[in-house]
Amino acid sequence: MDELTGQGPLRFKPLYMERVWGGTGLNTHLGRELPSGNPIGESWEVVDRPEAQSLVEGGFLDGWSLNQALMEHGTFLMGPGWKKNRPFPVLVKWLDCQQRLSLQVHPPASVASELGGEPKTENWYVAATEPDASLIVGLKDGVSKEYFEEALHEERLEECVHKFDVQPGDSILVESGRLHAIDAGNLILEIQQNSDTTYRVYDWGRVGLDGQPRQLHVEESMQCIDFNDFEPTPQRESESVTSPKVLADCKEFRITRHNLLTGHEMSFEAGIQPRLLHIVEGQLQDKASGSVIVRGDNVLLPYSVSFDLVADKKSLVLVTDGFFEKTRQNS
Repeated sequence: MDELTGQGPLRFKPLYMERVWGGTGLNTHLGRELPSGNPIGESWEVVDRPEAQSLVEGGFLDGWSLNQALMEHGTFLMGPGWKKNRPFPVLVKWLDCQQRLSLQVHPPASVASELGGEPKTENWYVAATEPDASLIVGLKDGVSKEYFEEALHEERLEECVHKFDVQPGDSILVESGRLHAIDAGNLILEIQQNSDTTYRVYDWGRVGLDGQPRQLHVEESMQCIDFNDFEPTPQRESESVTSPKVLADCKEFRITRHNLLTGHEMSFEAGIQPRLLHIVEGQLQDKASGSVIVRGDNVLLPYSVSFDLVADKKSLVLVTDGFFEKTRQNS
């Protein structure tokens, strides 16, 4: 395992997804070289699904798919009890939202299998915004299922949903069953349960890249929406706060925010749990390998390796852990 121990943080090649609501923000904000053609709305940073696989970049595992790495070295990467046939439990994306996304919901576990889907809880971290950017999450106080159905039929759902302004640094947990839409002008880091089941209840009269209206899933959505979820609020944290801040703590994962000044260090002990590291601002250097993790990078810190990282400049870092239940009790 010496080769793996010296691997350093696992980096992955981004998978860019065309979306009707996307643009070129991943280039503008993160310096990414994007494929030409249709707008890019999503960059899948860490993914292990049948239809999409992250490939490791650099080190001993260079070119390996995440699934292959887990099949061959799952215990080293994830810890004791990891089963070879299990997919990586978290999916990480950058979202460049130049237009409003559809109004949608993900199925709760209680109805997901009945509908042929997968539950999906996700967290949005707002990394950058344009003026007047907003999010839509949950319902306005007092909106009933009956009123919502009537408004949907009459195409006036705007009056039913909870819309609020956002700024960089805002974060909100979108659990399965929570109605939501990302409005235009947001660059968001989405950390989510490994699922790709989304039901669109309304798409604001828009057409897709093919010029045709996009498919809606009204019947499924109405079975999934939590009609007791009124006016949730995001977490908002000042950049001047240097102590770690828990942004989300659910059964699927935990996310912690760290503001680091130049020269500050982050240390992670081996044998506790695997972790994902997300660089929102600045950059870190791995003292053992010398590799630099820069803004926009999302890397995996294996269970079996200790890491000492130092901020080369003022940095904002998110850490996701608690996504493998066999190790969560030791966190």
